[in-house]
Amino acid sequence: MRVGIDGYPLAEPRTGVGHYTLELARALALISPSDQFELVSPAPFEAAAQDEIERANLPNLRTVNPKASSIRGHWWSIGLPLYARRAAFDLFHGTNFDVPLWKRRRSVVTIHDLSALLHPGMHRSRLVRRARLRLPLVVRIADMIITPTESVKREVCQQLSVKADKVTAIPSAARSSFQPMPLAQAALIRKRLGVEDDFLLFVGTLEPRKNLLTLLKAFEQIIGHTSLRPQLVIAGGEGWLMDESLAFTRKASISDRLRLTGYLHDEDLRALYSSCRVFIYPSIYEGFGLPPLEALACGAPVIAGRIPSLRETLGSAARLVEPLDVDALAKSILDLLQDGNQRQLLGAAGPLQAGKFSWEQTARLTLEVYHQLLTG
Repeated sequence: MRVGIDGYPLAEPRTGVGHYTLELARALALISPSDQFELVSPAPFEAAAQDEIERANLPNLRTVNPKASSIRGHWWSIGLPLYARRAAFDLFHGTNFDVPLWKRRRSVVTIHDLSALLHPGMHRSRLVRRARLRLPLVVRIADMIITPTESVKREVCQQLSVKADKVTAIPSAARSSFQPMPLAQAALIRKRLGVEDDFLLFVGTLEPRKNLLTLLKAFEQIIGHTSLRPQLVIAGGEGWLMDESLAFTRKASISDRLRLTGYLHDEDLRALYSSCRVFIYPSIYEGFGLPPLEALACGAPVIAGRIPSLRETLGSAARLVEPLDVDALAKSILDLLQDGNQRQLLGAAGPLQAGKFSWEQTARLTLEVYHQLLTG
């Protein structure tokens, strides 16, 4: 079997979709050595991703940049369909909401979430317009659809009028690098990053649906009404529509207790996950929720938004609160800061919950979808 995989998410520093693409491709090649897998992108692969793929040394996984610079703007409608025909793929997997628009081969698409449709005010208007135009077309063209949770599967079926038997929920996983780090090692990394010993942690792209403003307001309550003075560390690349949150950090009395690190690589994140007092993720909407699962894998006590996808992913290993309830979030944070036993119980439960997911399992279930399509 010859499978093409959308490599476009690996052309820039990785966020959730990029990690999904690379981990899935690598795991597929490992568990199915007799099949050929090809990551295809019209743009050059980001150096770190290319290096990881080469170091994996998998003869049945390769990266390709077709000579399509003159038609990169028409990649999905012209460039990729032409290349896919030359490459004679048996199947193409679009890992980032898109598939080739010419129906030449079997195709699978992963729809990670419907945030742009369900929460349009939290996204750039250009992305919302594209989602409204493109997603109904993509779900018709694709032969099968993969979602990361049952909750997103239900949304796809309801919002895009897709039959349930066309959609399979296959969970993602925390990367294997995320496991508890010795505290002495973590302390050295924290010192380099300017992070204190006593700190709370948020990780994620800074965008409205991550609900950072609610976290900042809850943190202000703790700093203003208790004697506690933890540092709040916010790790993530700058997204969009964050003016209100950033303005709050400047006006509030918490600015000296904030540390914005920007985008961090895995080893730095692992150090922070492994040594934070509490990891907090009050997201309003998620497709799966990789950062809180990574935090669980490293033994962090986790507080997260009580939303359907995070209930699936985190189970009973995290404390869940209503995402927009500032008082409830502040109380949950304060409870854990003052109760070492509860922190320890949650920290012990985290790796067990994260261990229920693996990229090998994700790949095996995805391979079953491929075989079902090609033999059905």
